[in-house]
Amino acid sequence: MTHADGPKGTVPFTAEFLIEEPSGNHFGMTQNAGMGWNPSELMRKQFIILSTVGGVKEEDGSPVALGLHTGHFELVDMVSAAAKELKDLKSVPFAAFCSDPCDGRTQGTTGMLDSLPYRNDAAQVFRRIARSLPTVRGVLGVASCDKGLPAMMMALAGLHNQPTVVVPGGTTLKPHVGEDTGQIQSIGARFAQGEVTLEYAQDVGCRSCASPGGGCQFLGTAGTSQVVSEALGLAITHAALSPSGTPAWHDIARRSARALVMMEKSGVTSQDILTDAAFENAMAVHAACGGSTNLLLHMPAIAHAAGRRRMTVDDWNRVNLEVPRLVDVLPNGPVGHPTTQLYAAGGVPEVMLHLRKLGLIDTSVLTATGQTLEENLNWWEDSERRHDVRKYLKEVDGVDPDNVIMSPENASKKNLTSTVTFPMGNIAPEGSVIKSTAIDPSVVDDDNVYRKLGPARVFRSERAAMGAIKSRDEDHKIKAGDIMIVTCGGPLGTGMEEVYQLTAALKHLSYGKQVALITDARFSGVSTGACIGHVGPEALAGGPIGRVEDGDLIEIIVDRKNLSGSINLVGSNGENKGADWGTAELEKRGEPTDLAPHPQLPDDSRLWAALQSASGGTWGGCVFDVDSIVETIEAGKKALGK
Repeated sequence: MTHADGPKGTVPFTAEFLIEEPSGNHFGMTQNAGMGWNPSELMRKQFIILSTVGGVKEEDGSPVALGLHTGHFELVDMVSAAAKELKDLKSVPFAAFCSDPCDGRTQGTTGMLDSLPYRNDAAQVFRRIARSLPTVRGVLGVASCDKGLPAMMMALAGLHNQPTVVVPGGTTLKPHVGEDTGQIQSIGARFAQGEVTLEYAQDVGCRSCASPGGGCQFLGTAGTSQVVSEALGLAITHAALSPSGTPAWHDIARRSARALVMMEKSGVTSQDILTDAAFENAMAVHAACGGSTNLLLHMPAIAHAAGRRRMTVDDWNRVNLEVPRLVDVLPNGPVGHPTTQLYAAGGVPEVMLHLRKLGLIDTSVLTATGQTLEENLNWWEDSERRHDVRKYLKEVDGVDPDNVIMSPENASKKNLTSTVTFPMGNIAPEGSVIKSTAIDPSVVDDDNVYRKLGPARVFRSERAAMGAIKSRDEDHKIKAGDIMIVTCGGPLGTGMEEVYQLTAALKHLSYGKQVALITDARFSGVSTGACIGHVGPEALAGGPIGRVEDGDLIEIIVDRKNLSGSINLVGSNGENKGADWGTAELEKRGEPTDLAPHPQLPDDSRLWAALQSASGGTWGGCVFDVDSIVETIEAGKKALGK
């Protein structure tokens, strides 16, 4: 076939439209008819749904082509539900896609070299797609996981004059019996050390993802990003962490579409929602939930995209000192409920009820519902929805919702500690971060201070460090008491890789809580234990962490109550000579000759590392600050010209 009759009907052109509008708008109408939309409806308002959908499946759900992870494999169902709602609301929906990688799938592989850089690229692509449909009246962003959802929030935050709503992609279900998606990632290390059998690994490995859609079952980066999207007001009330594939999941997509149409009608844009006060609220909810430290990279990036002030370490420290942790969820404990049970306990609005009572959030801010946060919380407090989900958790799962999301008094009785601490010292003069709430309580002293003094085991790559964890050679293997120093993992070395396979192994090995880890790389939000990351400056930028040597005596102190801490070189050969000696010793040591970027670091990631370095670096959110980059390039051109 070489020709066809084409669609029946007529495009509703008017003389004014043909004369006044550009040819792109004329041709766009023709293409809309060509794709099968009823030509008589083409003058309706247009909305676009952006998403990170991946994979292809049959109508019955069976896979034709796999996605990169469960988090985006079923998002097409949410896109479809939202699109049908937009169509029913007499508008014309469009859908476009930019899929996302999985940090779990790329752990320990070269895929991790593209993980964090992807975030900035995807945000740009999403914004470019949205701007490429200039007739669009609002943008709905459907995403779920570690990089896709931060990228989507950055994209929508950067569309300053558009109504925008985020649809969090929900959570994969946890198996009734078996391991969660965090624990299963340590299966290789446990098998290597003889702590599980091959048959056990084969069995639990099949069932950890108990449903084909949704992000991981713990409050890692994916789950925390969903929480933050709602806490910012970009997502509708009780949208974060919904169980994938359930009626609630589809209902969130439909109600989000309605909210977007309402925002457009009211003239509300992302700028009206993403105020400095909204970011303060999100930081408070992050602290109350015990969220992922990766949001220290993502929230400043979202703020930068919105044109708001980027939060600093001092801001995070202040908020974490003010806000008590109220949530018992994986991976923090003490029990460690999956995120689906956090959702059933009331999720973000339930946490915010407690924070409102404490006077720790600004409830006057506007949200995607078209109402203020105060109005949302008033509705939630007496809603049928709140009653039903909490009743389900208690009667079906046998879990008291008030033991998942606690009152401040109950949380204090159960010794829940604040989320993050920022240790400094001669190894990290620019700072570092530890999810202090996730240190095993059995290795913390009675005064709530973690203290460790031990020998350094230095590794120039995650691969080498993992080899020592899996080794059974007594001279090479990691032992209780060691302090692992893993370098060359920052932006210049690996694109700032995530080293969760190391922290997962330490969490689930029987002696892992007796080992500490210090690195210039970053961690997954599910990481637990005495794991200190984001060390600055990174080794390849001349940071003193690169000059630590095997056998050096390292001291770690983390005060989980007052949120202070230090990481210092204090001696050698088992002799403690103090931090002042360590500072002087590190300054006089020459730069090691074995520091090097990953040999397969892509040029794309090298470029990202250079651009983010000129824009405030890691603590600035790894963003692209165009003015700073242009200024740096111009200064460089002048210097080269001389």
